[in-house]
Amino acid sequence: MNAALAIIVLTIVAALLLGLRARHGKDMNLEQWTVGGRGFGTVLVFVLMAGEIYTTFTFLGGSGFAYGHGAPAFYILSYGCLAYVLSYWLLPPIWRYARQHRLIAQPDFFARKYDSPALGVLVAVVGIVALVPYLVLQLKGLGIIVDAAAYGTISPTLAIWIGAVVVTTYVMVSGVHGSAWTAVVKDILILAVVLFLGIYLPIRYYGGYGAMFTAIQAAKPGFLVLPPQGESLTWFDSTVLLTALGFFMWPHTFGSLYTAKEERAFRRNAALLPLYQLILLFVFFVGFAAILKVPGLKGPDIDLSLLRLSIATFDPWFVGVIGAAGVLTALVPGSMILMTSATLLANTIVRTVHPQITDVTVSNLAKGLVPVIALVSVLFTVRGGSTIVALLLMGYAFVTQLFPSLLASLLPRNPVTREGAFAGICVGVATVAATSLAHTGIATLLPGLPGPLRDLNIGIVALALNVLVTGIVSALTYRRTALARHAR
Repeated sequence: MNAALAIIVLTIVAALLLGLRARHGKDMNLEQWTVGGRGFGTVLVFVLMAGEIYTTFTFLGGSGFAYGHGAPAFYILSYGCLAYVLSYWLLPPIWRYARQHRLIAQPDFFARKYDSPALGVLVAVVGIVALVPYLVLQLKGLGIIVDAAAYGTISPTLAIWIGAVVVTTYVMVSGVHGSAWTAVVKDILILAVVLFLGIYLPIRYYGGYGAMFTAIQAAKPGFLVLPPQGESLTWFDSTVLLTALGFFMWPHTFGSLYTAKEERAFRRNAALLPLYQLILLFVFFVGFAAILKVPGLKGPDIDLSLLRLSIATFDPWFVGVIGAAGVLTALVPGSMILMTSATLLANTIVRTVHPQITDVTVSNLAKGLVPVIALVSVLFTVRGGSTIVALLLMGYAFVTQLFPSLLASLLPRNPVTREGAFAGICVGVATVAATSLAHTGIATLLPGLPGPLRDLNIGIVALALNVLVTGIVSALTYRRTALARHAR
């Protein structure tokens, strides 16, 4: 066993032990397992919310996107900052309502607000469809990281199985507590590694940032600005808006809000998290540094830019530290996704079919579903092809379709009816699914549009149709809904 693999293995074992230890002294009932007994302070809420920033998609994809696409990569930096600013006003009322009604999952919020179990089931289905490929992404990233950082001494498939077993074990035992405590370690390690790499590599190979960007501009003119077509300014702005609105619509991120013991945690984090998001710049710097030093990476291989440059630069033991940080970026969000998917199935879908089911039964069922979901995700990871890729691309556009109905539900007088919310979400999701699976964009559907409009993110178009249909159906059903509420 080489030094890199030894460090990675020790990190995985430490994550497992810490995840198991997190349940100490707690009765893992449904509320403790899913939302930590609503007792997390600012720090734990911070690391759970910040966990959305540093996943394998960011660790590998952020540097890889900078390597392969250039300036468009900065959308990843932008949307999180905007989302955290919005969170200052958006999250406190959600938390207050969830605490008042003892909610434990995202669909509960919609079902209670709109007095519609069917809407809750729809929200759960949308969430699960978006979450499974997101979990597959984490597992694929885990396999890539371990394979590269361990110099090929362990296969990606074996690494995926080991990671899935570890996450499944501590999620079943400790629930969100295990995710929170491993997230603390992950954030400390990833922060140190990313800052070091983003500062050291440009200086080592170019003498500084200015010299690095000058060299890239000379070798690839125009690479550091948004192109006039494709990933243009219109694409950039619409993608930032779509992903910012959808940021807290992911079921595992939404569910993490319920863990806070006070709403001040969200306002504090709204001030701190945009600054923390700036650390992503150093991920991009690594990708930019690799452009001229590890040339020729194409297609999916661009995601290897960070690891390839690190292997060419550092001793195996430090490559192992980098790999360990990358492994934690898979385990932490993967654990939240796994726990949330199981909760959606047990607490929303099964409970809707069998409303008499007890919390104890739901808790046991959710824990029992964890290995099932993990197994399905591993099989998709190992054998999945273009279908999973297409679903992954739909993820953000899918969950963002929940935003209009959520926002309306927070108004003093909600103008949206349950029928309107249901119809709008269905139309938005159907639009995203149809265009994504057919690999169709605005330019193909409406070739006569002016150039800039053809680059709109299809998710924004789906969101516009969602709002339109929600408004029309709500107007047609508002009086009937109002009379039904008055009768009760």
